[in-house]
Amino acid sequence: RYIIDFGVDMSERDAAGYALPFAHVRARVLPERQVNKRASYRDRWWIHVEARPGLRAAIGPLRRFIATPTVGRHRIFVWLVRPTLPDHQLIVIAREDAYTFGVLHSRVHELWSLRMGTRLGFGNDPRYTPTTTFETFPFPWPLDTPEEGLDGEQRRARQVIADAAEGLDGQRRDWLAGESVKPRTLTALYNLRPDWLVNAHAALDQAVLAAYRWGPELADEELLARLLACNLERAGR
Repeated sequence: RYIIDFGVDMSERDAAGYALPFAHVRARVLPERQVNKRASYRDRWWIHVEARPGLRAAIGPLRRFIATPTVGRHRIFVWLVRPTLPDHQLIVIAREDAYTFGVLHSRVHELWSLRMGTRLGFGNDPRYTPTTTFETFPFPWPLDTPEEGLDGEQRRARQVIADAAEGLDGQRRDWLAGESVKPRTLTALYNLRPDWLVNAHAALDQAVLAAYRWGPELADEELLARLLACNLERAGR
């Protein structure tokens, strides 16, 4: 299937230059838009109602960016590249560094997202809500910390996390590309959880915990309590 996308500001005249897609939108979309109460939707009927110019601008200069499903049994993060434009079923983090990817894919952030997110659907699957999960999550140090604001230990910790994250991603890609009777998916992989995947995540978790200067023995509730303390400290409370 295809999605017809005329961008965020293409004129009707220019859009009409794409004859077949434009004809399809005229036949299928225009009748519904003509009765829409919002003038912008009626007048610009060939443009997506939520064309997300902010998202497009954020990922435009990046060589890759991070995405995760809004709802999923497993909290999986992946790299996407242009010209992919994620729809509303994906949450996008406009970052291209493996450090951010690694922290997000760690046990630390997964616990936080499960506690701070919501549940949806008959299967009660976890739902990733950016305002309560990503925006409140205290990274080992704020993501906007400039390079000169990191000390030597933090730089080393960041590199260890990045290496572990790239290792995890590389192993998953190798598995997805392997021969199989059935199509291979990340959901199927995380349902199986082979030893190599468990070990890759364990290495990543160890690297992230070390960046916080916490030990690997922390139970879930203690880990959440420490994250909350970090959150409140940075909020000045």
